[in-house]
Parts: sequence; structure tokens; C-alpha cells
Amino acid sequence: MAQGAQDRGERLKRLLPLFLATLTISATANSGYAILAVMKDDFVNRRKWFTEDEMADYIAIIQSAPGAMAVNISMIVGYQSAGFLGSLAAVAGCILPPLVVMTAVTFFYEAIVSNQLVFLFMRGMQLGVVGMLLDIIIGLFTNITKGRGIAYPLALMALAFLYVQLTDWSILYLAVACAAAGIIRALAIARGEEG
Repeated sequence: MAQGAQDRGERLKRLLPLFLATLTISATANSGYAILAVMKDDFVNRRKWFTEDEMADYIAIIQSAPGAMAVNISMIVGYQSAGFLGSLAAVAGCILPPLVVMTAVTFFYEAIVSNQLVFLFMRGMQLGVVGMLLDIIIGLFTNITKGRGIAYPLALMALAFLYVQLTDWSILYLAVACAAAGIIRALAIARGEEG
């Protein structure tokens, strides 16, 4: 009984830090992938609430789920940190900055669109996002290729890249094929360990 109350108390203590963290991250990172990189740094490296592997799993889950990546990752991180209320706090922090900014942009749209400084600012932000994307890609690649050999993940990644570059078919087919390939690989590994 005391352990349950203590766990509940710990979760409640995380609500405000969760809200403030996602609010700050959402206000400073300008895309879903950028938010992923910053959240990974904040929750894994700084706060130590999750491991690299846990965060890689969360990122894989949110990329295959419908909806905005920033909201999805906030929901998962919030839930894993502080349950349902943590999920609400993290999502509220995540959506508040874009809501305020988009409301302001609608009122001043003409002045913003024609401003050269705003254009240059956005160009600089795009370059920063490319760096954050590289961090996410390298982190995911490192997690995927450690352990049981690199040939299978590299072949699957190359085939997925070729699919995207050479066809105009739906990404849904690619997602289903990659999921099937992952299941087949997991079953093969499980059979190998049993035998």
C-alpha cells in the first residue's frame, strides 16, 4: 500500500516538469523530427527518465502511428513518466506553443509572409532541423544494427529507400512489408534460440 502511494506521489511530482519540458521543447523545436531529437536529449541524457533503447522504441512506435509525431511522442513520454495525467500534461505542453503562434500568425499573415528577416530566420531554422534529423537517424541506426548482425537491417533499409525513390506507390505498402520483415526476422531469431 505504501509503495503504491509513493509511486503515485512520484508520478504527480513529474506532472509540472513534464508540462514545462514539452512546452519548452515545442516552443524551440520547429518540427516533429526536431522535437524527437530534443526530447531524446532531454528525457534520456539530462533527466535520465528513459534509456536510449526505450526512447528508440517510442520513436519507432510513434512513426508508425497516425497523427502528429510531436503529440504522439509527448503522449507516450507523458504516460510512461506519470500515467494518464502525465500524458495530458505533456500533450498540453506540446500543443500550446503552436496554438499560440498559429493564432498570432493568422492575425499578421500578410506582414509575416513578405518580411525578408522572417524568411532568413526560417532558412536558418531548416538547417538546424537537418542536424537534429541526422542525430535521430544515427541514433536509430545504431540501435537497430547493434547485436545480431548488420546485413539484414542494411538490406531492408536499402530496399525501403529504393522503394521510396523509385516508386510512387503508397507508403502503407512499405510499412506493412517492413513490419512483416521484422516479424519474420524475430521468428527466425526465436527459432534459432530454441534449437
